Amino acid sequence: MKGGVKLLTVCLCVATATVMMVQAEDPYFHHVWNVTYGTASPLGVPQQVILINGQFPGPNINSTTNNNIIINVFNNLDEPFLLTWNGIQHRKNSWQDGTAGTMCPIPPGQNFTYHFQPKDQIGSYFYYPTTAMHRAAGAFGGLRVNSRLLIPVPYADPEDDYTVLINDWYTKSHTQLKKFLDSGRTLGRPDGILINGKSGKTDGSDKPLFTLKPGKTYRVRICNVGLKASLNFRIQNHKMKLVEMEGSHVLQNDYDSLDIHVGQCFGVIVTANQEPKDYYMVASTRFLKKPLTTTGLLLYEGGKGPASSQLPAAPVGWAWSLNQFRSFRWNLTASAARPNPQGSYHYGKINITRTIKLVNTQGKVDGKLRYALSGVSHTDPETPLKLAEYFGVTDKVFKYDSISDNPNPDQIKTIKIEPNVLNITHRTFIEVVFENHEKSVQSWHLDGYSFFAVAVEPGTWTPEKRKNYNLLDAVSRHTVQVFPKCWAAILLTFDNCGMWNIRSENSERRYLGQQLYVSVLSPEKSLRDEYNLPESSLQCGLVKGKPKINPYAGA
Repeated sequence: MKGGVKLLTVCLCVATATVMMVQAEDPYFHHVWNVTYGTASPLGVPQQVILINGQFPGPNINSTTNNNIIINVFNNLDEPFLLTWNGIQHRKNSWQDGTAGTMCPIPPGQNFTYHFQPKDQIGSYFYYPTTAMHRAAGAFGGLRVNSRLLIPVPYADPEDDYTVLINDWYTKSHTQLKKFLDSGRTLGRPDGILINGKSGKTDGSDKPLFTLKPGKTYRVRICNVGLKASLNFRIQNHKMKLVEMEGSHVLQNDYDSLDIHVGQCFGVIVTANQEPKDYYMVASTRFLKKPLTTTGLLLYEGGKGPASSQLPAAPVGWAWSLNQFRSFRWNLTASAARPNPQGSYHYGKINITRTIKLVNTQGKVDGKLRYALSGVSHTDPETPLKLAEYFGVTDKVFKYDSISDNPNPDQIKTIKIEPNVLNITHRTFIEVVFENHEKSVQSWHLDGYSFFAVAVEPGTWTPEKRKNYNLLDAVSRHTVQVFPKCWAAILLTFDNCGMWNIRSENSERRYLGQQLYVSVLSPEKSLRDEYNLPESSLQCGLVKGKPKINPYAGA
């Protein structure tokens, strides 16, 4: 047994880039991914993109709860490269999380093999690159985790399961966008919107993205994989029944359209119950003065007639979006990855042991734009934070808790650039408040966990606001939006040891410092809590060439 993974017993090989191996417990799926540059014209202009196995967007990963996913990534770019698996919790295994705080990037011309399990997870997720501004060039794709057959899902089996990736897009290269940020300017307004890597023309020349059989139902997973824009998604003449959100079954309400903020994924059921013809899926920006819109074509099998050029209108204003957020509720009677109902976990009855308020700000340091959390703008040291901690050289790389749990206005007036790392005690129940004093919508993601998004409200947070929390059926999820001049509160137990990233999903904000890491250490240094560093892990910075150690013992 190595790194908590049992040896294989049987190998079944198939003639694709994926190999499935089966063992006594959970099956293994092997993938080989070649990451290269290529040329595509998502908005009609040829530009350099990043391909995975020649695909833009990258291949979809179709998995099941507890499957072992093994992906050998060959970096054929001219820059270091990493992928993160947005929403996958990597229990005891932040070594696979794919962020600069946990892993050394894959050097050009080299490869690294990721090995992770969606342990006790189901739902709709995606992956994307965390290095430089590579996300602006592609290398993103869908990642679905199906329920095991023995766990019932709260809807009938659909005819098919489709992934819809929506995102804002720039025609400038990722290197040019990075230069903008490095020089202290913002990315500015996106050039367009994509659905599965394409922009619709609505002139009759679009090829259908999906085909529907009349009368059948379809599972559609919609993820906003973009850089900064909140997007509204809708389908001409069709209702969407929301059934799942970022790994949780939700109360099933019908929606004409859904606001999906950067980093979020929604799972809906769509019934092909309209006149058999073509229909448009529509994605458009929210909260921009001049909205950007694109379409993707749905084809009814045997249908006759083109899609109407009259597109359904998008909602207006963020108050509509806030009200929609309040309509989302956890399905207390459905079972997710485990047989017990979701509602058997009574998070609202647990005592809060620590409150951490994170205030997002922006300002200039040495004349250049930076974004910060509670006065600190994070920078990634050459030695990944987790490796520094593991090899005992923390004092040479970063210090813990450089921000206050409850920052006062003076503490956030000026911005310091340094690694931003919180030390949180294992298994404590924590309240995190995101406070947004700015005029734009924020979107916050936490790696390694799901949390209960118990409130999003206008104004400034105070302890008295807890009386407005949803302590019964708030959705357990991994990404939450915060509207302008508003705050959001989340509750969770930090029971997953490792080094975990809290980040703005707005890529320019993340790149310019609006992120931090949470260190959750195993008190007993036990393999019950965390795996040792895998033998295959890359080492860089101060720990390059150091002999591997195994400080965690017991099981």
